Amino acid sequence: MAIKITEECINCGACEPECPNNAIYEGGVEWALSDGTTVKGSFTLLDGSVLDADQRNSPISVDTYYIVPNKCTECQGFHEEPQCAAVCPVDCCVPDEMYQETVDSLLAKKEKLHL
Repeated sequence: MAIKITEECINCGACEPECPNNAIYEGGVEWALSDGTTVKGSFTLLDGSVLDADQRNSPISVDTYYIVPNKCTECQGFHEEPQCAAVCPVDCCVPDEMYQETVDSLLAKKEKLHL
């Protein structure tokens, strides 16, 4: 499953540079699939919808840092554990129960993001 940042976030920003998929954004900042990945053209999201990789999308959160579930691989294929959770000083990077994914599906997502 993807990781999410809870309301307890203190906006320290420690997590953002640690993400190998560039899935973490500061609150209020638009995101794109192509940010920090090799994705080009159309990309199918977890919900089955299709989006252009360069399309700027509305922020998921305005007040705190947030993680884009479609880009989060829990650091599978990069690190032993999610790096955002490892560096978070207030332990607000936690599994997102809305996105149940297996290790295999997370590794497949990683491959799609970094061809």
